[in-house]
Amino acid sequence: MKQSGYIFLILLLPLSSLFAQETRFSLSTDGNILRSLRKQQRFWAIGQTVTGHFHFTPRNEAYAWLVYYTNGIFQNQLNATAKQPATTPQQIAFTNKARMRIVQISLGWKHYLKGSCNSEEKWNLYGSAGWGLMIGRIENTHSVKIDTSTYNVQVLEGSSHFKRLTADFTLGYEKPVGADFFLYLEGRALVPITDYPSRFIYIYDNAPFVGSVNLGIRILF
Repeated sequence: MKQSGYIFLILLLPLSSLFAQETRFSLSTDGNILRSLRKQQRFWAIGQTVTGHFHFTPRNEAYAWLVYYTNGIFQNQLNATAKQPATTPQQIAFTNKARMRIVQISLGWKHYLKGSCNSEEKWNLYGSAGWGLMIGRIENTHSVKIDTSTYNVQVLEGSSHFKRLTADFTLGYEKPVGADFFLYLEGRALVPITDYPSRFIYIYDNAPFVGSVNLGIRILF
């Protein structure tokens, strides 16, 4: 988590100094509920986002955000198979209980479809798209102790870290509440665009594919 925070600040501070004289700046934070949508890897988690907004015009901005989540828990019913024909039994059924935790950094562009970043009346509608880095940790616990020198297993017991590049998309509703404060509600999708095989992740192809609903507040400076 500390590493991710440092990366986020490194990305955020140069943008802030570069555009401070030419643009307005907002800072927002939200609480959100995440759902992993990939079959056999579905779970819920709770998270928080911190976002820096750099408003080039009232309707267009660059953003940089960091979001971190609680552990998501899911399980798979699997079978270990014997490596040798003489081994008895030939199969061992077991349950793998997994705990996955995600931290996400994203940079992108946001456009107000209706209203603007400094609107004081009615409501705003916006969309955004960007590129992200997902940093995750997976921890597996088997219901049965299995000798991996004798049996093949689809996923290893223990823990490991992983990374994914993502394409990030958001659609949001925002309402001014006075004194440069704005409440917002948005839906977000994090779509993995890279993957790699991992002995600790049962489903790693196009995963984790997650979506979230976020409720928060933005302050315009």
